[in-house]
Amino acid sequence: MDLNEKEKGNNIGRPRIYLETTMFNYFFDEERGEAHRYTVRLFEMIEREMFKAYTSRYVTKELKEAEEPKCSRMMELIDTYGITILDEGDEIERMGRLYIERGIIPKKFPADARHIAIATVNGLDIIVSMNLKHIVKRKTIEMTGPINIENGYDVIKIRSPKEVVENA
Repeated sequence: MDLNEKEKGNNIGRPRIYLETTMFNYFFDEERGEAHRYTVRLFEMIEREMFKAYTSRYVTKELKEAEEPKCSRMMELIDTYGITILDEGDEIERMGRLYIERGIIPKKFPADARHIAIATVNGLDIIVSMNLKHIVKRKTIEMTGPINIENGYDVIKIRSPKEVVENA
């Protein structure tokens, strides 16, 4: 699925968030302490319809690489919380390549570039991630905006679950 203009406008007042792969991992990883607690709170807020949550085929592919029963438990979150899965596409691949070519995301981590691209191309408001190496990072946050604008897209916010929960 991808978002058409009508769908993009249907959630006025309710932020549309993209849940990157780490959100599904941190939901179950109590050893992550505060990050786990904020992730669970974020999912509770999704359940209360404070956010409209999306993820992607890229995320589901990564989740399916986990061992059982963790894989099934993470995949169940998508149904339980009514998370919409967005499809891949040529424009997403193009934007992801741009983030890599411009030095924002390392070449070795194209999935991270695709996560940003899918949220951007679908006009979402916030990417929520605990990937502090490549996504929730000052360089990424500052450099994706100009590239998005240059390519006709809005600047997307990139935040940790704590930032999202505390600023809701």
